[in-house]
Amino acid sequence: MARKAVIAIAQIKYFDIHKTHNLEKIKKYIRIAKKANSDIVCFPESCIKKSGGIFLNDRLLKEIKEECKKNSIWAIITEDVVIGRKKYNMSILIDRKGKIKGNYKKINLYGDNVHPGNKVKVFKTDFANIGIAICWDLTYPGLFLEMKRKNAEIVFCPAQWNYDFQSHKKNHKNFEIKLLRAMTLARAHENVFYVALCNPLLNSKTQVSYSAIASPNEIEKELIDREGIITSKINLNDIKKFRKFYQK
Repeated sequence: MARKAVIAIAQIKYFDIHKTHNLEKIKKYIRIAKKANSDIVCFPESCIKKSGGIFLNDRLLKEIKEECKKNSIWAIITEDVVIGRKKYNMSILIDRKGKIKGNYKKINLYGDNVHPGNKVKVFKTDFANIGIAICWDLTYPGLFLEMKRKNAEIVFCPAQWNYDFQSHKKNHKNFEIKLLRAMTLARAHENVFYVALCNPLLNSKTQVSYSAIASPNEIEKELIDREGIITSKINLNDIKKFRKFYQK
């Protein structure tokens, strides 16, 4: 029996509707993803508030959960979250009923003023086994290998990727996009699962607005320097076929 899923990546523009949060934009793209028959929609890193982080009982998060419930869709929302006396860069997994089914705390920090997480997680949903990495985690192959060992079929990577000018002599953004494209495909190919990278659209000289969905052998969809949504219909049975072919 075919096991299929439709995944959506929302490369949204930040703070153009409201100056301090992206609530209406997130709710809008949840509805767009549902109209595209998506099972899940992933948003970029730090997507809820402009500053300060949130608590798990934040009003904005409650409204996002309610929107997931109204549209019967899963979502991945990433923000700095305060738990006790610590702040984490955390992805929150919301199910079709608007319930939080789990979270992943970013392990590999890059100048983040937060505490690191220490657990690699894979979540069982009603459409696939999914893993989550955040931004700089993409550069750590071992993290993705551990998700493969935990039977991940799709790994989502919300990000807010910036580059350093020292990284390239010229055409900085183009070269950084090539780097992101290569790493996304590499993580998918070496582990034989799907990888979905999601960045925002920001008015920043060093921000890379590049999002993509990669199968183990190609970049299936990508979005560069514009707001929008990309979706991909995935036949999860292909993963078994790919693994027989690539990992003899």
